[in-house]
Amino acid sequence: MPPMVIDLRRTEDARDVVHRAVQALAEGRCVAFPTETDYVIAASGRCGDAAARIGDIAAARSGEPQLTLALKSPDEALDWAPRITPVGRRIARRCWPGPVAMIVPDDHAESLVHRLPERSRRALVEGGRLRIRIPGHPMLADCMRMLPGPVVLAEPVAQDGGQSVTAEALLERAAGVLAMAIDDGRTRYAQPPSTIELTADSFRMVRAGVVSEDTLRRLSSLMVLFVCTGNTCRSPMAETLFRTLAAERLGCRPDEIEQHGVVVSSAGLAAWGGGPASTGAMEAMREMGGDLSGHESQPLTESLVAQADVILTMTSAHRAAILAQFPEAGGRVAMLSPERRDVLDPVGGTLETYRTCARQIHGHLTARMATLGIERRIA
Repeated sequence: MPPMVIDLRRTEDARDVVHRAVQALAEGRCVAFPTETDYVIAASGRCGDAAARIGDIAAARSGEPQLTLALKSPDEALDWAPRITPVGRRIARRCWPGPVAMIVPDDHAESLVHRLPERSRRALVEGGRLRIRIPGHPMLADCMRMLPGPVVLAEPVAQDGGQSVTAEALLERAAGVLAMAIDDGRTRYAQPPSTIELTADSFRMVRAGVVSEDTLRRLSSLMVLFVCTGNTCRSPMAETLFRTLAAERLGCRPDEIEQHGVVVSSAGLAAWGGGPASTGAMEAMREMGGDLSGHESQPLTESLVAQADVILTMTSAHRAAILAQFPEAGGRVAMLSPERRDVLDPVGGTLETYRTCARQIHGHLTARMATLGIERRIA
């Protein structure tokens, strides 16, 4: 029997499509979905027979898992790959949902992979590795939220050997295994997802796709954000001193740390955009070998908080204000002082006050550096 094909662009009730797809998956049948990159075939990971069926028609790629495990959120990655590296977590937080797939180790006793049926495990795991992804199309995301258990995906190649970027191309290749196909026209990017494999402290490009390797390198960087009130004194001084200390650990110049995978910025809870650093802060930094002449203040934004791996505040009040507004950042926000002491506010004070503040910041940063994992990589 040919599969039911539903044109999502013409349907009057997308919720009905979601319910039909969820029912089919829960019953062990296979459904074709659009993603932002290509069309995929989905099956319930709890049904080993369905996973095996789509595994048989998945694109054969030497040394890679046959199937991809689709996740609901970046946080869920830790359930399936407890040993996912810091680089992997950064890329996941910044790229998902989106056109990036990661091959990660699954050989941890607590990985949920070990709770799947044997046939699902065989199709998903290759050499102790698992490919994971969060596609960006809302239809698949809505179905996954309603379906108990994981969803596994196959990416059959089209008849011409390329990606199946239309529903028609996928149906030509895989109609025989489908109960249902959801057609949403040509995919947004019409390119394969970028596939990387995590290494001990970085990643290697497995298959080129939508997101370039250079972009992924940048997105995998450690991003440190310093926060004060107006972003004209304390946090800019912390940013400047951090650059110097990080460069010393990386064996490079302060203006080269981004090339070594470290990005630093600063912001203020009550800052105006484009303001200069205070005169006292500029002089204190000049005496310590730093340069704040080009600094422009910026307010703390949702985007800055979402991108930062580590957010260091000058006072406990700054930390509390960030957590009140962005509670999801709780595990990434800490006071700069390891002893949780407020950094002196030099605004309105003498140059000596700024010097004292700068020395405090330098001492706290020196104590913090060893905990941030910034080390020179030995080739």
